[in-house]
Amino acid sequence: MTTPDAAIEIRTGDAPAPVGPYSQAIRSGGLVFVSGQVPLDPRTGKIVAGEIEDETRQVLANLRAVLEAAGAELDRVVKTTVYLTDMALFPRVNAVYAEAFQTEPAPARATVEVRALPLGARVEIDAIARVR
Repeated sequence: MTTPDAAIEIRTGDAPAPVGPYSQAIRSGGLVFVSGQVPLDPRTGKIVAGEIEDETRQVLANLRAVLEAAGAELDRVVKTTVYLTDMALFPRVNAVYAEAFQTEPAPARATVEVRALPLGARVEIDAIARVR
């Protein structure tokens, strides 16, 4: 039996398996903390080919799958962090991000340029959300 504040690991085959020693997400109390998602196709284990918009859509699909496995949805997200390898990509990533997060209020967010991301990804997003 778990206590209400126990940390519960979230796993789903609908999102890529972690590429290191971490969980896809942890649910604790009424929140779920989703690890950074990169644009890996969960079926192939490879970064999706195409433009930054394609990568961002895959990242958001992976994020959505983990959230759903945890009992949440994109409209329950309260905070995200977006990591980009090139801040010049920001407007293009932001446009796809805006398509996914259309509820008000929009989640709080930070966007950070980084030198590199795992597996050669150009975008990664993590999230904190309220569970149902």
